[in-house]
Amino acid sequence: MWGPSGGPPAAAAAHGGRDRGAAPAAGGSGEHRGGAELPAGAAAAVAGAAPGAATESATLTRDVLEQHFNDLKGTLKKLLDERLMSLLQEVDTIEQESIKPLDECQKLIEHGVSTADDLLREGESAICGDVEQHNEKLCSFTKKALHIQLDSLPEVPSLVDVPCLSAQLDDCLLTILRNEIFRHGTVASHPPVQLEEFVEKPGGILVRWCKVDDDFVPQDYRLQYRKSTANHFEDVYVGSETEFMVLHIDPNVDYQFRVCARGDGRQEWSPWSVPQIGRTTLVPHEWTAGLEGYSLSSRRNIALRNDSQSCGVLYSKAPTYFCGQTLTFRIETVGQPDRRDSLGVCVEQQNGYDSLQRDKAVCISTNGAVFVNGKEMTNQLPAVTSGSTVTFDMEVVQLGPPSTEGGNFKLRVTISSNNREVVFDWVLDQCCVSLYFGCSFSYPGWKVLVF
Repeated sequence: MWGPSGGPPAAAAAHGGRDRGAAPAAGGSGEHRGGAELPAGAAAAVAGAAPGAATESATLTRDVLEQHFNDLKGTLKKLLDERLMSLLQEVDTIEQESIKPLDECQKLIEHGVSTADDLLREGESAICGDVEQHNEKLCSFTKKALHIQLDSLPEVPSLVDVPCLSAQLDDCLLTILRNEIFRHGTVASHPPVQLEEFVEKPGGILVRWCKVDDDFVPQDYRLQYRKSTANHFEDVYVGSETEFMVLHIDPNVDYQFRVCARGDGRQEWSPWSVPQIGRTTLVPHEWTAGLEGYSLSSRRNIALRNDSQSCGVLYSKAPTYFCGQTLTFRIETVGQPDRRDSLGVCVEQQNGYDSLQRDKAVCISTNGAVFVNGKEMTNQLPAVTSGSTVTFDMEVVQLGPPSTEGGNFKLRVTISSNNREVVFDWVLDQCCVSLYFGCSFSYPGWKVLVF
């Protein structure tokens, strides 16, 4: 049975790129439908969940079928009643329009007959009276007779012009309906898409899925999720991508996910995939509240540069970015750019600066310039625009004796923006596996989401 259709979701999440070297989150599926064997624990979990999933999906399918056909019966009865009323009103209208001239003709004839009858009685009375009355009545009768045209009749409609109503009913409608009803609805036992991988993110989960039916040509995918304690799934994404970053996820809480697809050129959705559990152990990224030049969303993951004249760097609440993860900034709205604007990470919070273009920090400016420890690199990325996504990936490449560059800790940094990236080594004089992130904008209107 194809699942129920739905409109575009109210998605409170952002699409994210693939993590480099990221592992599936706890509770996520590591299964890839290409013949690879599942670990023993995963296989046992799948085997244990299979009967329950089959029973649950069968129950849901029955409910969907019964509800759908009950709705159809109600709608068909309503449509038939409306059509019947329309035809009856048409009969009434034709009858009233046809009877009116016939009624008028009948009234004229009855009036003429009545007048002639009165005149006849008056003539008889004139003949039977005395001489004086005879002359007077005869004179009156003569005058009336001259003014009344007893030989004229109103035009009577021809019989062929008088409507004769009948109901024309095509018996083939039942055959058409019967054939359409017998073809309506199918029951599918295997969904064409399945969830593939969960990647935990700070306050979110990157969900990936794949097509498992080679003959199925997808047009759109539809992803839903719910807390394991909730009763109903809700839409979080509809689109053509095969992965989606679901935000606003509470850490250390199990969520159930499922996905379906819509075939090319079709309106109905496929069956849902087997629901799977994903979770994140990473606390969400948050901006520091209280800085005068910035307004924050309720979850403190969106910062807006306001109209305040105060200028400075807005830092994260804590050093929540760890090497091996992907840090993502998404520009929601843009303001007037300035060469001192910055988005990036740093070793520590340092007040008194109006930009991250300083020592112990790496950042990108809104014009695409990349800065390492306050020095601009020769490589440059595209300018940041509304909807742009800027990602930072870091991994430790050296931890030991001091190098020729003066530091004993080296991070390999990859900054990506608008399908381009730069890669460089960032040398520090201290071990740093968790970093702060920050942003600075000279002019109002900039809004940035971090995840």
